[in-house]
Order: sequence, then C-alpha cells, then structure tokens
Amino acid sequence: MIRVLIIEDDRRIAEINRRFVEKVSGYEVVGIATNAEEARELTEVLRPDMLLLDVYFPNMNGLSFLKWVRERFSDIDIIMITAAREVEALKQALHGGVFDYIIKPIMFDRFVDTLHRYKEYYDKMQRWVKEKEWIGQEEVDALMGREVSVKEQPMLPKGIQPLTLEKVLAVVRQCPEGITAEEVGRQIGTSRTTARRYLEYLVSVGQVTADIAYGSVGRPERVYKKKM
Repeated sequence: MIRVLIIEDDRRIAEINRRFVEKVSGYEVVGIATNAEEARELTEVLRPDMLLLDVYFPNMNGLSFLKWVRERFSDIDIIMITAAREVEALKQALHGGVFDYIIKPIMFDRFVDTLHRYKEYYDKMQRWVKEKEWIGQEEVDALMGREVSVKEQPMLPKGIQPLTLEKVLAVVRQCPEGITAEEVGRQIGTSRTTARRYLEYLVSVGQVTADIAYGSVGRPERVYKKKM
C-alpha cells in the first residue's frame, strides 16, 4: 500500500481528498495535517510514501514546506493540490521535484489518473531497487511516460518495416478498448498474420500489451492495447 499524508488547512477539502484517495486501489491515507506544526510532526513520525500538499496556509507556505521535506526526506514523493495559479509557484514546485501539480477545484478523473500513474511509477521503482543495478534508456523513457517513436528504434528485426509499424501503432492508439490482429489487418490492408507479427513486435518492445478475450463462439483471441 502507498501511504499518503494529506497536508491541507481546510478540513472539509482534506476529507474530500481523503475519500478520493481511498477510492483508488493500492492507497491508504495515514494522516491529515492542517497546520505547519502538524505537517512537520506527522511527516517525521509517519514517514509516508507521498504527500498531498497545498501551497496556501495561514501560518505556512507549502513551497517552503516542500523545500523542508526535500532537505530531510529524499524518499517522500509530493503531489501539489492547490489553488495557486501563479507561474512562479508552479516553477518552484517543479524545481522541488513534485510528481504532479493539480489546480483546485479537483476534477476526480484527473486526480485518479495521477494516482494511477504514480502507482505505476512507484511499483516500477520498488521492483528495480530490488532487482536491478543498471537500467537502459528504454526503461527510463517508459518510466517517464515518454513514447519512443518507431524512427528512434535502433534496429528493426527482419520483416518489420517502419512505415507499416507506424500504421499498426496508430490503429492501436485509436482503440483504447483493445483491438484484434484481424481488425488491425483490415484497417491497414494487410493479412491477419502480418498484422499479428507487427503487434507481437510492439508487445516485445513494451509499447503494446496483449490479453486473451473469448469471442461469441468461445474461441480465444489476443486483444492488443496501447500500453499506458
């Protein structure tokens, strides 16, 4: 579970944020701080994985608190949730290494998307710390959410043409609910076998995921989706 501390001076908003967080699997709220003293004390005692941090407080500036956290706890990630719309506030938050900057009023779908992205990031980092000593550029790009274009692929295997690969990837991107090799082949004008070869290559390089679905007659089919 990802342990979250909410730092928000408005208790009503803090409670809304708590309910939002706890609707997302894999998270738990371990505390709520409404002033500077509580924020420092709970951060030191609870050592959460993540802070949801506001900027404006009656007796504290959230950006100053961000700096305080960074000087003491390099392993705590921070998401700013704030009414601060000043460009300078955003700039300071980004320099402080926040994972995201969400402007109030919070849109639930936008907030949930951030929590899903953070959980994917958190899980990967935890796994890499245990399993890896070195990582490659492809893994960094995937962690940072950067899509590597087909043109950037250093070398494509025999039978995979860049132009066709771009077409296949474009079709998959247009179908977030998933698409079969037969449907891809129909859209780009190739056979099912050819489409599947390209799709399986995209799976192998981590740009597409594949799952099994059962049709109306029970025949299993591989359904391909763009990797989130």
